Amino acid sequence: MTQDKEAARARTAMLKKLREEHKDTIEHTRVLLKKQQEIRRIISQAMKDGAGTVPEIAGASGLPAHEVLWHVTAMKKYDLVTETGRDGDYYRYALVEEASQ
Repeated sequence: MTQDKEAARARTAMLKKLREEHKDTIEHTRVLLKKQQEIRRIISQAMKDGAGTVPEIAGASGLPAHEVLWHVTAMKKYDLVTETGRDGDYYRYALVEEASQ
């Protein structure tokens, strides 16, 4: 039992040291994640009215089309959006909640 407590203390000290050593990296990553979440929230808000193509979503959200494409592709990978058909050369994307209704 004493060895378990000592091991836990040693692990806690090691993790504390690592957090301190990588403080800048952790903060940078936190900022990037917050920005990514904000962009995905904006894209999702632009898609609330229904399915749209990347150029339509970009126009509604005010984000550059290349950035919308990147995020929509990632959202598709994680089943947050789905393709609902085509509009000319472009695929139409809808939020998964909308597509299932």
